[in-house]
Amino acid sequence: MNAALTTIAAAAPAIAMLSMFACLIGGTVLIVKQRDVRKGVLMLVMAAVLLANVAIWTL
Repeated sequence: MNAALTTIAAAAPAIAMLSMFACLIGGTVLIVKQRDVRKGVLMLVMAAVLLANVAIWTL
């Protein structure tokens, strides 16, 4: 594997965790403010999937 792909592979879990926190916060805000509960729940599900993916990648 070349150096560029190794760098991207090393950064992928960190980017996924940042995305997970953004989805977690965004989904919670949507649910609490009763703006769009369905999208809020979907964002929380997506956050859980991202967390599971990072756990699989790192274990």
